[in-house]
Amino acid sequence: MEFFAHHRDRPGSEGLREELLEDHWSYMDRYAAEMIARGPTLADDGGTPTGSVHIVDLPDPAAARAFAFDEPGYQAGVYRDVLLRRWRNLLGRTMWDFPGGRTGGKRYLVLGLGSGRAADLAVPSDRDELIAYGPLLSDDGATWLGTAVLVRAPDPLTARAILTPGRYADIEVHNWQFGGRPS
Repeated sequence: MEFFAHHRDRPGSEGLREELLEDHWSYMDRYAAEMIARGPTLADDGGTPTGSVHIVDLPDPAAARAFAFDEPGYQAGVYRDVLLRRWRNLLGRTMWDFPGGRTGGKRYLVLGLGSGRAADLAVPSDRDELIAYGPLLSDDGATWLGTAVLVRAPDPLTARAILTPGRYADIEVHNWQFGGRPS
């Protein structure tokens, strides 16, 4: 089962986040085989972290909750909240398989929070810029709750256009970059 976790930073927690960075990476290293995508969301300045995205393949919702809430930054108070949802990998690949590579161009997390009838359940025909794409689902996988996308795009408006306007209660666009331990 695939899960999407977006840990959103608590205001003023950047110092604590930096202090715990090695602990965070060591924790995530334990999930390397299960990782589909990972990386920080960033403020408009492109350098200040605002959160952390992880898409992982885990056995069940209990394992996903343990993954999200045992994370060292969460335990220490770096994050104000966590969006944790079941997710379906419609591209069938990891971010490391993205043909566009780790660098070059602007990257975004686009979150469409569901309201009503499901939308955007099929991968768009122009998939070359998609890094990860899939629906957000209830724990049992039966109810559509939205859509989460990692995409390379020239600007936030182009990234937002990946999702169908008017079909979501809200669409968030966050600067995002490939994550993981620097090599």
